[in-house]
Amino acid sequence: MNLTPRKKLFVDAAAEMFGEGSVLTKSQTKEAALKADVPFPTWFRKHCSVGYNAYKLPSESGDAVAATTITASEENAVVNLVATNMEKQNLVPALFEGFVAWGNFSKIEKVVKSGLFYPIFVTGLSGNGKTLMIEQVHAKMKKELIRVNITIETDEDDLLGGFRLISGETKFVPGPVIEAMERGCTLLLDECDLGSNKLLALQPVLEGKGVFLKKINKWITPKDGFNVMATANTKGKGSEDGRFIGTNILNEAFLERFAITMEQPYAAAATEKKIVVNSMKKYGEVDEDFANNLITWAEVIRKTFYDGGIDEVISTRRLDHIVKAYAIFGDKMESIELCVARFDDDTKESFLDLYTKIDAGVITSEENADSGLAGYDTPAEKEAF
Repeated sequence: MNLTPRKKLFVDAAAEMFGEGSVLTKSQTKEAALKADVPFPTWFRKHCSVGYNAYKLPSESGDAVAATTITASEENAVVNLVATNMEKQNLVPALFEGFVAWGNFSKIEKVVKSGLFYPIFVTGLSGNGKTLMIEQVHAKMKKELIRVNITIETDEDDLLGGFRLISGETKFVPGPVIEAMERGCTLLLDECDLGSNKLLALQPVLEGKGVFLKKINKWITPKDGFNVMATANTKGKGSEDGRFIGTNILNEAFLERFAITMEQPYAAAATEKKIVVNSMKKYGEVDEDFANNLITWAEVIRKTFYDGGIDEVISTRRLDHIVKAYAIFGDKMESIELCVARFDDDTKESFLDLYTKIDAGVITSEENADSGLAGYDTPAEKEAF
C-alpha cells in the first residue's frame, strides 16, 4: 500500500529535518507535521512505534513508501518473538485454613483496596507470618498475586524476562514483573534482602511508570491495580548478628522507592494461641493445655532472646511444626524434641528443659524469663571461656 500524498508530505518533511529513517519523538513528530502543514499524523504514531515515545520513519523506495506493510511486518516480528504461558492461570492465592488476621493485615488490605500504586516493604524476624499475611489479603480480596523468591542470583533476566527456547524457536518470555504489570496484580518480592545490586533493574518499576524492555524494544505500561510489595528479615541494611546470613545491604535508592515500611513482630500471646489452636483443628488434634504451654514456652524464650540472653528464638511457624508433629506422632515431648533438633545441643536441651518446667507448672509466662533458661550460655559466652 503506497503512502497517500498527505502522508508523503509528512515523511519528506521529517526526513529533511531529522534524516531519512530517523526515529522521532512525539514532539519531533509535531514539528515535522507543522513544517509539512499537515494534521498531526496519528497513523505514524500508531503504526511506526519502535518503543516508548519512539517512532521510526519509513525508508524510501522510489517515490512511494509502503508504510503500513513495513510496520505490520515489524509488529508481527515482535509478536512472534514474544511467548507467554501464564494467560490462563489463576494467580489468586488459596485461602489458608485457620488463618488469623492480625498486625498489619488491615493496613495492607487498605492499600490493596485503594487500587493505588504504593510499594510496601514488610520486615520482621523469620516465621512470623509476613508472606502469609500478604497472600491472605489477596486471597480474601480475590486479587491476583505473583510471588517471586529473591536470591543473590536473581537478575534482570529472571525478573523482566529473557530469550528462551520454545518449541524449537527462540522467543522472549516475559518475566514475573512484566506479567504482574500487564495483569494489574501485585508483585511480591519475597526475601528481598537476599538480592544483589541487580535488583536495581526494578527502579522504574518501583516508580510506577513502567519499564522499557531493551531486548525487544518495547515499553510496558502497568495496568491499574499493579503494585509491588517486599518482605525481608532485615530493613535492607544487612544482618550484623549473623542470624540471617546471606542478607545484603540493599541500595539506598532502591529502598527509598518503597513508600512505607511495616515492622512485623511476633503475634501477641492471645492472637498466637488462636493461630496454634486453629492449626490443631486443621491437623485434627486439639489440646488446649498443650496450646497454652506452647505459647508460654515461646513467650519466655522470646523475652530472653530480646534481652540478649540467648541467640535462638521459637517462631510462630515452629509452633505450627510442633502441633503438626503432635498430630502425627501423638507425643508432646517427642514432637517438641524433633522440632528443636535443628538448634545446637545446648540450646535444644535448654529449650526442652524449659518446656518440662512449664508443663509441670514451675514456670508461668508472668515469671522472669531468665529463670526458665538459667545456666544457659550463649555461643559468645562459651567462646569467652
